[in-house]
Amino acid sequence: MKRKLLLMFCALVVWTSSAISQDIVDQIVKEANENSLLEQLAYEMLDLNGPRLVGTPQMQSAHNWAVDRFEGWGISARNEKWGEWKGWERGITHVDLISPRVKTLEAMQLAWSPSSNGIVEGDVTVIPEVENEAEFKQWLSSVKGKYVLVDMAQPTGRPSYNWEKYGKKESIEKMERESREARSNWNKRIQATGSNSRELPAVLEEAGAAGILISNWSRGFGVNKIFGARTKTIPTIDIGLEDYGTLFRMVEHGDTPKIRVEVTNVDHGTVPTFNTIAEVKGTNPDEYVLLSAHFDSWDGGTGATDNGTGSLVMMEALRILKKVYPNPKRTIMVGLWGSEEQGLNGSSSFVEDHPEVVKGLQALFNQDNGTGRVQNISGQGFLHSYEFINRWLAPVPREIRSEINTTFPGTPGGGGSDYASFVAAGAPGFSLSSLSWDYGTYTWHTNRDTYDKIVFDDVRDNVILTAIMVYMACEDPEFFPRDKAVLGVSPWNGRQMTWPTPRKPTRNGGQD
Repeated sequence: MKRKLLLMFCALVVWTSSAISQDIVDQIVKEANENSLLEQLAYEMLDLNGPRLVGTPQMQSAHNWAVDRFEGWGISARNEKWGEWKGWERGITHVDLISPRVKTLEAMQLAWSPSSNGIVEGDVTVIPEVENEAEFKQWLSSVKGKYVLVDMAQPTGRPSYNWEKYGKKESIEKMERESREARSNWNKRIQATGSNSRELPAVLEEAGAAGILISNWSRGFGVNKIFGARTKTIPTIDIGLEDYGTLFRMVEHGDTPKIRVEVTNVDHGTVPTFNTIAEVKGTNPDEYVLLSAHFDSWDGGTGATDNGTGSLVMMEALRILKKVYPNPKRTIMVGLWGSEEQGLNGSSSFVEDHPEVVKGLQALFNQDNGTGRVQNISGQGFLHSYEFINRWLAPVPREIRSEINTTFPGTPGGGGSDYASFVAAGAPGFSLSSLSWDYGTYTWHTNRDTYDKIVFDDVRDNVILTAIMVYMACEDPEFFPRDKAVLGVSPWNGRQMTWPTPRKPTRNGGQD
């Protein structure tokens, strides 16, 4: 075994010294550190274009902006249509408590929410405690013209780490017990209606409610997750945790809060949806190294870390490579995918539409999960990933490389991000998985996913890592073999794991 490893190392040294230019590696590092465009690109993408929800004018604006940027760097780029989606444009959300006191509430309409058709005032009520569906249907006659609270009020707005730092053991245990009981009781309350939480908005809409009020707390200070509405004619509005709790407590104490609501938006009908594709042709034009990131976002914030940072990495890496490595051995391509958030639709459409790229793919590098430095790379179940990934990592500066944990051969990703679309098709796609920075709580799909959360030093390191690995993959004299490792037994169900199968993209979405 030791002899085999020694021979592999010697082969790596010989290949590295003969096939790559240390000067190009040094130029990549220098350009990324001294002439970075990351801050400017982030400003243009996030502050000027804003969030990039599929089917919105802002998404189309971002696609056009990216093409303009690539072409300004001398890189061929295009917006490639893959489907259609419900067109919608966010407008104003303004909600005031007007009785029993006056306060402007923290509120945001959900994506694809209907408008309020002007300023509409109404009392606030809450899903009642009932014994059965028949009793709930009797209550439904009382909701006409009212705004209905459909989520439980949180017992605490403090995240668990704050309780752990300051709370007494007894207080923590009490809060945890009360939280469990509150969730259990609320679930029973919903079940008694005869509908689940996904169905209830439509039931209330049919009964004549003026609007649906939710609060999807993300377990952090001041942060809620913002997804899509399930109503067709009345607005669905997320209310900040404390403001939601205020309304809930007023109702539960027998008072009748009244709110004034203005929700505006524009329905654009059915609109085309795109991927942005950029490429630098190689001397072997039918072999590809692909830089991958989803370009779309939810629109509670501006999609800064999900996935503005991943898109910035790929754009900046290609800019640098075009400047210092203008004549690659293999074609370098960037894919900025649409509608990842609704099920990898843009990337899976590309896989369907471009079998030649899948066939000729040397490697795909995908970045998605936040602003932190890359910390993990898995071989995705490819038998020879150890050999290739390790030598592509070899010239990466030690201070960046030393942060990375690798897993070989690993297991194939089943759908967490766009690399999985390629892995399912048997092509080598690798996730550059980054350090959390409380991503899951504070920025993933939340109203706080904004420019200020970007850690640009980490993003620059990711650019250097990505650009060097792309350069190495381009120059590698070997084509990445598609041999798959024998997969083990799943720790979740104890069954033999199987290779994922390509998913069918939704090409006409948001219409239901």
